[in-house]
Amino acid sequence: MIGRVDGQLRALLRVPLAASLGGPQQDVEAWVDTAFNGGLALPRAVVAGLGLPQEASTDAVLADGRTVTVELFGCYLDWFGGMYQTQVVAGDAAYPLLGTQLLAGRRLLIDYPAGTVEVT
Repeated sequence: MIGRVDGQLRALLRVPLAASLGGPQQDVEAWVDTAFNGGLALPRAVVAGLGLPQEASTDAVLADGRTVTVELFGCYLDWFGGMYQTQVVAGDAAYPLLGTQLLAGRRLLIDYPAGTVEVT
C-alpha cells in the first residue's frame, strides 16, 4: 500500500471503507498516527457521510490522560486485498486517523525526501 507525505509532513494513506460487507466503498485519506493504538478514528461528518451504523460507546483515555466516552461505529475496510471488519471511533478531530492496530504485523516506511509512505 502506497501513500504520500503532504506539505505539513503528515504520512497519509487512502483506505477504502464501506458500511457493510459488499456495500459501496469510499476512499478516505487517513493520517498515520503511531501514537493511536486503535484502528481508525474518523470525524463525525465522515462517519455520517459513509452511513456507518453505531454499535457501541465506551470510555477511552486520551493522550493527555483525560477519560472520555466515545462512540463506536461498524465499518469494513479493504486491507491488503481482504475485507477487514472493525469498529471506528467517531470524534471531533479534523482528520481521519489510522492507528497501530492496523499496522500490527506490517512494515511502515515513511520516506520524507521522496514524499512517500509504504505499508507492507
